[in-house]
Amino acid sequence: QVQLVESGGGLVQAGGSLRLSCAASGRTWNIYEMGWFRQAPGKEREFIASITWLRRTTNLAESVKGRFTISRDNAQNTGFLQMNRLNPEDTAVYYCASKFFGRPYEFWGQGTQVTVSL
Repeated sequence: QVQLVESGGGLVQAGGSLRLSCAASGRTWNIYEMGWFRQAPGKEREFIASITWLRRTTNLAESVKGRFTISRDNAQNTGFLQMNRLNPEDTAVYYCASKFFGRPYEFWGQGTQVTVSL
């Protein structure tokens, strides 16, 4: 099992930035990949970004490319999502998730609210 705790959400004005963190504990040595997802009210959860834990291979959704950056600190077992040039359409609950090799995302954090105002 892996436990994930997100932090860093909040209220920000359009054009501003936030940095989300996802602290992992438990079987962290087995983490293959960490991902970030978001869910806005009335919408389905959507993929935002992912990073492989060892090679740091990243993948970003088209909607956030050029604005968001994903990274991780293995020593602290923590992943990060740097979000720049935020706009109201980025308002959502953001979740981090992790998976083992060959498995789907099985471990999820509790989510952190990001609200972008005009």
